[in-house]
Amino acid sequence: MTPNTTPWFATLSSYWFAASFKWFLIPLVLLPALVDRLVPEGERAARLGLIYGITVVLALVGPPLFGYLSDRVGRRMPFLGIGAVLTAVALVWMAYAPNYTHLLLAYVLLQLSDDLSTGPYSALIPDLVARSRRGVASGWMGALQVSAQLVAGVVGFLVFNLQWQLFAIALVSLAAAALVIRNVGEVPGLKPNPHGLASSLLSPWGNPDFRWVWGTRFLVMLAVFAVQSYLQFYLEDVVRSFEAFGRVFASEPFQAVAFLGLLIALGAAASAIPAGRASDRQGRKRVIYLAGAGMAAVMLLILLLPRYDLLLVLSVAFGVFYGAYVAVDWALVSDVLRDPRSHATDMGLWQISIVLPQVAAGALGGALERLNAQAPNSGYTFLFLLAALCFVLGTWLVSRVRAAR
Repeated sequence: MTPNTTPWFATLSSYWFAASFKWFLIPLVLLPALVDRLVPEGERAARLGLIYGITVVLALVGPPLFGYLSDRVGRRMPFLGIGAVLTAVALVWMAYAPNYTHLLLAYVLLQLSDDLSTGPYSALIPDLVARSRRGVASGWMGALQVSAQLVAGVVGFLVFNLQWQLFAIALVSLAAAALVIRNVGEVPGLKPNPHGLASSLLSPWGNPDFRWVWGTRFLVMLAVFAVQSYLQFYLEDVVRSFEAFGRVFASEPFQAVAFLGLLIALGAAASAIPAGRASDRQGRKRVIYLAGAGMAAVMLLILLLPRYDLLLVLSVAFGVFYGAYVAVDWALVSDVLRDPRSHATDMGLWQISIVLPQVAAGALGGALERLNAQAPNSGYTFLFLLAALCFVLGTWLVSRVRAAR
């Protein structure tokens, strides 16, 4: 396959399609629904938060450790293949989890296998794509990610059997990994990193641009996952009716949230590739400024207008801004990396800014329950205000980056 062509860009990022398909359905639809089935009602948010919180060590250690091992041996593909297989095992375990303990352990394995595969895999864009084309590559990656969310939204809305959804995620993960391994293969001329683990993990933090980019990604994804993790409960407790424009769109909260996810993905799919191309021409920062401000505004409107018909419209708007953001941020971090021999380690550290917010968002479950118990729905007010603040701060941090325009 010829590099830097449309099929090559699509194949290069195909495993991000699988990862996005997985991480859209599981925290938004499947995990809350499984917890709801296995846990008494008064404990559901806290138990859901515990599942996220207990994986904090893996979220901190896994991506950079596996990234470093990949740099050390000078190979990417074995990590991707083994991680995809373990992902499938974890998903099948979740599908047949007989109780909460099994569900928790299966999720731990899922997080570990994701770290194993995506830590090294995340280095492929800085490894293989020239700086002048990284916006396009990042745009394709963003388009595949949001397209996966679109497909996941359809699956979550139409497929009522949660086990079938988990099996579908496993098959997509295995197929995407095989596609990358066969058609992209190892990075030509990749030299093993001669440096030790400690120095490799500390080196990128000496780069102020890396610190700023890491911080902005963490804040933005914290906002996304904070809302995503508990949106199903918000619909059930606050919105309640899933009727809009004279028709009922869903009978259950998990269907209602899946349909909103479908609309978000539609908006994001429309904006991802144009935003990536615009960032190559006009700079990364302008696109991110617009996207961050738009996402913050949508959070405030959702809080003020808890009606399902308005949420449908706001979901499309959020998707447009979110698609622009995810299409550009990968190119932004790729631009600030300094040493080609440590791309996987550096991107593994960068992955923490994506995975850790999932865990941090889970830790909000207890606070959400306590605030809602003190005053009806006050926990949700706190949640959406926090998300808006994180979007604003994350956008502002981009202005501190010097190595990109």
